Amino acid sequence: MFCAKPQAAQFSAPDIIRIFSTKLTCPCYNMEALISGKGFVVTIMKPVFVTIEGPIGIGKTSLSRELSKAFDLKLLEEIVYENPFLGKFYENIAEWSFQLEMFFLCNRYKQLQDLHRDYLKQGISAVADYNIFKNTIFAKRTLDEENLPKYLKIYDILTEGLPQANLVIYMTASIDTVMKRIEMRDRDVERKMDVGYMKNLIADYNEFMEAFERRHPDTPVIKFQCDELDFVHKPEDLQHVLKQIEPYIRSLQGA
Repeated sequence: MFCAKPQAAQFSAPDIIRIFSTKLTCPCYNMEALISGKGFVVTIMKPVFVTIEGPIGIGKTSLSRELSKAFDLKLLEEIVYENPFLGKFYENIAEWSFQLEMFFLCNRYKQLQDLHRDYLKQGISAVADYNIFKNTIFAKRTLDEENLPKYLKIYDILTEGLPQANLVIYMTASIDTVMKRIEMRDRDVERKMDVGYMKNLIADYNEFMEAFERRHPDTPVIKFQCDELDFVHKPEDLQHVLKQIEPYIRSLQGA
């Protein structure tokens, strides 16, 4: 749980000596210390957890890496191609969807547990190239009536108490743009990607994000329409995106 606003503290000369001779630690804050004429001023920065979402091939991992570098955020990348069911899934969605989704859910659960313990709880901000809510988007598209209720029960159990993003970046594009970018990156398991499946997935994402904003009005969502935006190959587009995101991160940190 984050405190409502940043705080500042003043220290005397003896305090300064003691502070410099020991390691400054805080269980819930990332602190930057500045020496002023009146004493030792500690500016407390609240940890921020940023997640990036959007359909396959939109550029989530590329943007998360850029945000990590630009704003000194711990980077969390989802495990995708290590999933042993991925190739089989694209060949036969109905047959392999439950195994695929359970693998993703369990891995993301473990990743977020570790992120909370090792970084967010220690006051270190982070960015992830996914939000775990994506599991429900994919599951509702791929699982049958028998397996979906079971899966959602497991999802609710595992995600209870996991860290929640306090900033969500949502990227979307037309089906033509998404399929073109998937083709450009030319990954083996994606070569048999069904256009109809992807078109439905884009619609699912748009519908889910509209509902998410209604349910979570206090969580800012930054949207980027990526049909005319290519921050991977155009530096000017990347700078535009970073400038749009920076005020949100600084505000949430209390800077």
